[in-house]
Amino acid sequence: MGAGRDAYEEPLARAHELALDWLASLEMRPVPPAESVESVLDAVGGPLPDGPTAPREVVEQMARGAEPGLMAIQSGRFFGWVMGGTLPAALAADWLVSAWDQNAGMRSPTPGVVALEETAGTWFLDLLALPADAAVSFTTGATTANFVGLAAARHAVLAGVGWDVEHRGLNGAPPVHVLAGVERHDSVDLALRYLGFGAPTLVAADDEGRMRVDALAAALDSVPDGEAVIVVLQAGNLHSGAFDPFVELVPMAHARDAWVHVDGAFGLWAAASPRLASLVAGMADADSWATDAHKTLNVTYDCGIAAVRDRAAVRDSFAVHTHYLAAADPEGPGNPYERVPEMSRRARGVPVWAALRSLGRSGVRDLVERLTARAAALAEGVRSVPGAEVLNDVVYTQVCFAFEDDARTTEVGARLIADGSTWISGSRWRDRGVLRISVSNWTTDEADVEQTVAALRRAAASG
Repeated sequence: MGAGRDAYEEPLARAHELALDWLASLEMRPVPPAESVESVLDAVGGPLPDGPTAPREVVEQMARGAEPGLMAIQSGRFFGWVMGGTLPAALAADWLVSAWDQNAGMRSPTPGVVALEETAGTWFLDLLALPADAAVSFTTGATTANFVGLAAARHAVLAGVGWDVEHRGLNGAPPVHVLAGVERHDSVDLALRYLGFGAPTLVAADDEGRMRVDALAAALDSVPDGEAVIVVLQAGNLHSGAFDPFVELVPMAHARDAWVHVDGAFGLWAAASPRLASLVAGMADADSWATDAHKTLNVTYDCGIAAVRDRAAVRDSFAVHTHYLAAADPEGPGNPYERVPEMSRRARGVPVWAALRSLGRSGVRDLVERLTARAAALAEGVRSVPGAEVLNDVVYTQVCFAFEDDARTTEVGARLIADGSTWISGSRWRDRGVLRISVSNWTTDEADVEQTVAALRRAAASG
C-alpha cells in the first residue's frame, strides 16, 4: 500500500501556511535578505542527523532557517536583473506539478501534463503571432531556450552544406559563422559554447544596443560564399530594452541563407500588445525564438520557452530512439524529450498553461503594457532626482540611469540597497557604471513606483 493522504497532510498543510505567511510579508518586509549564506548555513547545516526527522519538523526547520536569507523577489519593488514575480494560478499549478510528479518526457505515458503543455505551446504561438506549426520546447530558462534554438540552427545550416552533425560531430565540419550583436546577452555566448561554436563574431550596435543594419550587411559580405551562417538577433536589450530592427535584418540574413535566431528572454512578450507591435515588426519571420516565462509572464522559476519553425531540425537535434522509451508518431508532435536537452523532465509548461488561462489574451496584453507604463513612470521619477540621468530611450521595461561619475553611482546604489525599500541592480553600460531598473513583476503598482523614487531620493541626498 502507498503512504496515502495522512503521510502528506501535515507537512503540506504547514508548507501552505508558511507560504501564505511569506507572501503576506512581501508588502512590508525589506527587499534584500537579512542574513548571509554563512548565517543561514549555521541554521540549516551541520552534520547529517543519524536518524529520521518528522516531515512537518523538516518543513519547519527549513523555513525557519532559510527565511532570513530570502530575497523578496516577488515584491513589487524588486527591480533587480530581470525577474518577475509569480501569478497565483501559476504558483498553484506548480504545486500540483510537484504533487503529480509526472515525468513529462514522453507523450503517451503522461497524457495529462503533456496535453496541458501542448495547449500552452499552441496558445503561446498564437498570442505572439509566431508560426502556428512551430515546435515549442519548455526548457529550464532562457539559456537553455537559446540552446534549443541554436542547436536546431546548427543542425539545419550544417545539413544545408551536406554535413550530419548528429552523427559526425564538429571535428572536421564545414565552418559555421555565428554573427551576434555586440550587446547580446551572455546567455547566447553560453549556449554557443555548449554547442561547440565558441564566441560569436560581433556585429556593431547603435547607442541603444540595436544591431546596426550596415554592420550586419558588412559582416554577411565577409562570409565566403557557400559557408553556413547563423544570425542571432535580440528582442529587448538588457540595459535599454531596445529591439533589433527585424524588418531589415531578417530578410537580409535570409538572403544569405542564414538561420535567424531571436533571443527574447523578456522582450518577446511585446508581441502580445498591439501598442508595442512596432518594436517586434518582422520578428515572426525569423527561424527560432527563445524567451523566459518566469520573467514577463510571471510564472514560477525553471521555465524557459523555445519555438522553432523547422520542427524536423529541433527533433533531429535532440531525438533519441531506444526500445524502452515509448515511441511517438513521427508525423505528429513527437515526444517532449525530443525537443529539449533532458530525457527526464519536469512538466514545467503546466504553470505556463495556468498563467495564460488565468490571464487570457487581454490579460497578457494588459500585463505587458502595465509593466512598460511602470517603467516610464519610474524613468520620470528618476529624472526628478538631483544628479540622476536616464541614459536610455525607455521603450519597454528597462530604465538605465547613472549619476555624475562611477563613484557616485556606486555610492548611491549601495545606499539604495541598504535602505531596504527596493532592489535595483548595478551594471556597466556605455563604458560607465549604471543602475538598471527592470520592471517585470505583475504586482508593481503606482505606490511601488512612488516608494522606489522616494528611496532613490533618500539615497542620493545622503552623505
